Amino acid sequence: MSASTNKYIDPLSDFGFKHLFGGEPNKEIMIAFLNALFEGEKHITDIVYNPTELAGEDKAHKKVFFDLLCTGDQGEQFIVEMQRADHDNFEDRCIFYLSRLIHQQKRKGNRQWDVKLKEVFLVAILDFNMKNCLSDHYLQSISLMNTGTGKVFHNGLGFKFLELPKFEKKEDELENELDKWVYLLKHMHSLNQIPKYLDKRVFEKIFNIAEMKKLSPEQQFIHDSILQREEDDYGRIKFAERKGTEKGLELGLEQGLEKGLQQGLEQGRDEGLEKGLLQGKHETALAIARKMKEENFDPDKIAGFTALSMEEIESL
Repeated sequence: MSASTNKYIDPLSDFGFKHLFGGEPNKEIMIAFLNALFEGEKHITDIVYNPTELAGEDKAHKKVFFDLLCTGDQGEQFIVEMQRADHDNFEDRCIFYLSRLIHQQKRKGNRQWDVKLKEVFLVAILDFNMKNCLSDHYLQSISLMNTGTGKVFHNGLGFKFLELPKFEKKEDELENELDKWVYLLKHMHSLNQIPKYLDKRVFEKIFNIAEMKKLSPEQQFIHDSILQREEDDYGRIKFAERKGTEKGLELGLEQGLEKGLQQGLEQGRDEGLEKGLLQGKHETALAIARKMKEENFDPDKIAGFTALSMEEIESL
């Protein structure tokens, strides 16, 4: 079934993920998903969505951009990321994201540790298997732990990685709530109706708002624009990988050593891929914003859909 004939939007797409999980009116979907993911470790009753752009303290500290960021009713913060393609520095980026959230809690001028840090978690939904595979299970839960005793050292900082390719259960094999959510993420875009095993009201709601025919003209416009750019972005990333490899070859040849050549190849390929991913995502946002301006969309709506600054939108 092609993207144009699907009954439901793809929850793994950038548009689909934010449409289904990122809207304040439908926040019960995110709450139910997080509660299933933490499997009793936490019980979240409410969340507030936060800005997804986090600036550094000065120009030397670059901005970071999250897919979604929300705060639970106990003050805990959740970064929720959708990642379809792997890259070598993915784990480092996850640690950097959480460290930025922790650093934001620091009170300037207060040298006394009289305030307990709020809990911070990163949830990553991955359409690939991580290189540092720690388990055959599709969910990896990672926290600070004493390697000698196996006991948790600090439970206020943690990672949840959902590796979707590892989930192979069929519809009649779903055992718990998390199984149902992962099945939905993997298969929704190819389904024609709600499976009978997804019988809770929250699943009925998510299928209801995921119907292609129920998208507003504005939402349909954004959805189609993003799909139109996907092939171009894929080609751009491959081009960046190729140019990065060429750069690595030049670096390795200059060093004149076999070890240097290998290091150069890896460095150049990683730099090219990372640069290509960031550039492609930004150019997609600019292209969508440009089309929306041509259609006389309100600037605030353009900013909301694309996460671009008002300055960038006004300059188009």
